[in-house]
Amino acid sequence: MDKRKMANLRVKGNIINALFALMQKKRLSEITITELVDAADVARASFYRNYCSKEDVLVTLIRDVLEDFRSRIAPGQDSFYTYKNILLSFQYFDAFRSYILDLYHSGFTSVFLEELNRFHESIEGTMPSSSIRKYQLYMYIGALFNTAMEWLLENDRISPEEMARFFFPAALKMLQEEPLSE
Repeated sequence: MDKRKMANLRVKGNIINALFALMQKKRLSEITITELVDAADVARASFYRNYCSKEDVLVTLIRDVLEDFRSRIAPGQDSFYTYKNILLSFQYFDAFRSYILDLYHSGFTSVFLEELNRFHESIEGTMPSSSIRKYQLYMYIGALFNTAMEWLLENDRISPEEMARFFFPAALKMLQEEPLSE
């Protein structure tokens, strides 16, 4: 990687870390761009070269993490929703726990959930707007998100492996092709 790209990655990292540090002290809406670039020790132009707004920093980080996740999922499966990929999901939730909890405490988990929705939609591809599959997918995403959030909020948490063993059978039921009979 050339020096310029490495420098830009450092700038982005500084901005992300500074934003989350400032979010520990005040609401995102109260943080100014001036405060952010000062805390990140970067030029204002460097901020705007990479981001449009403070919220864009959060969305970009979430998208970058999801793309990294996509690069690590088990390839060649008939379904994305395998035990191995669910385990990887909980491992990612665990690895990014502090960022996710900062989003939660700042009232920005809806941003994270929306990006999870878009990510899973991109994996599934186009679905008819009224298809059961679409509703099953959103049920899965909501269950994964809410389960992971409650798990991350626990101080004495079980392991990602235990969470995946618990969650996987429920995910299979949610994602089966035919709706459950009444």
